[in-house]
Amino acid sequence: MTTKKILVSVIAMVYAGTAFSAVSSQEASKLGNELTEVGAIKAGNDDGTIPPYTGGLQDIPADFEEGSGIRPDPFSDEKPKFSIDASNMSEYDDKLTEGTKALMENHPDFRIDVYETHRTSAFPEYILNNTKQCATSAETYNGGLSMKGCHAGIPFPIPQTGFEAMWNHLTRYQGRSAVLNFEAYYVDSDGDRVLTSGGTYSTDFPYYDENPESELFSRVKSEYKKPRRRNGETIMVHDALNPTEQGRRAYIYLPAQRRVKLAPSVNFDTPNPSLGGFATYDDTFIFFGSMERFNFKLVGRKEMYVPYNTYEAAYHTTADELLTANHLNPDHVRWELHRVWEVEATLRDDSRHLYSKRTFYLDEDSWVALASDQYDQDGELYRPAFAMMTPSYEVPASFSDNFVVYDLDAGVYAINFWTATSGGVEYVDPLPERAWSPSALTGSGIR
Repeated sequence: MTTKKILVSVIAMVYAGTAFSAVSSQEASKLGNELTEVGAIKAGNDDGTIPPYTGGLQDIPADFEEGSGIRPDPFSDEKPKFSIDASNMSEYDDKLTEGTKALMENHPDFRIDVYETHRTSAFPEYILNNTKQCATSAETYNGGLSMKGCHAGIPFPIPQTGFEAMWNHLTRYQGRSAVLNFEAYYVDSDGDRVLTSGGTYSTDFPYYDENPESELFSRVKSEYKKPRRRNGETIMVHDALNPTEQGRRAYIYLPAQRRVKLAPSVNFDTPNPSLGGFATYDDTFIFFGSMERFNFKLVGRKEMYVPYNTYEAAYHTTADELLTANHLNPDHVRWELHRVWEVEATLRDDSRHLYSKRTFYLDEDSWVALASDQYDQDGELYRPAFAMMTPSYEVPASFSDNFVVYDLDAGVYAINFWTATSGGVEYVDPLPERAWSPSALTGSGIR
């Protein structure tokens, strides 16, 4: 038995029989009333800087081309209300992540331009209906590491624990199946950028079948075409609702070897070569993978300035415009005030990880992890990360795969799954089951 399986088995035994129950019917009755169906506070805030939720972005821009992967910015005519930088950040201290403040302190030219808040996240009707049912049926077990009792809905719209909130992020609705052509870049402290990867990324979420049978909630596949040394390489990852019994299954095809291999290292804090090796695999999408190495505490809901409705950065910039020295060009990144759930993760005593603590900020309207602060083993802030979230209004679904990770020690950053210059993201019919078998990688990886 591998070390990983032993560790997971020990955790499962420690928490055997421990389940965190769903909320009561009385509590769940708030959904669709004072709360939205997915658990966000429907009302705006007292000073009007966060508006009431009215169903999300309903109007599709007239210049959107059906079938296109590029989405017009419905707010392109808006101007920033104000900006925050090192000179005035103390006025907004309680609404900035620690990572945002660190970037301002380290780089006098870093600022955030704050725009009017638009609560654009929306869901298909069947998901809203299922979520209301899941509120009283979903539960975590194995100490929060596994989830059951919900399909095709947000499992914990009224979360009671940090594990529940993180399951909402892991199972967030991203469309049933999508394909995007992407690029990833590493940018050093001099502003020199390196294309670290590029290709086609396919996603499949069996969890969101209306009549699901699979115990998997996510299947993803990256087929690399850039740079030349990675051309033909393919990685596929399967994630299950019960990772203590069915752990992550990752497979890799390397053209030079012409065979498919299991890749257990595509997990946790293994350096991710797609980002130049300085970010971890579980930095992906702000958090991606099993929760077994951390304890997750639900801190509460708060108002924060976060990247939101970032259509310009995601779809309408070039590398020269966006990828500037030390940080993304503030001229092209939209920030808004939103309510988020704060979740604090601390490393378990019996586990190893590059990070000792992580703080996640989850959007109350979509359950997308919008930002994180990650700390090294000395407790010092190390790597903040931000997602560039843009609702795909025609689905409707929230797209947040493009994200940026900063390394404060090295003064570098990397952006992954950036689609602006490579065709965007398209929502497609699910690939056939055979496309998700390990043997399928042999054919897809041929140069």
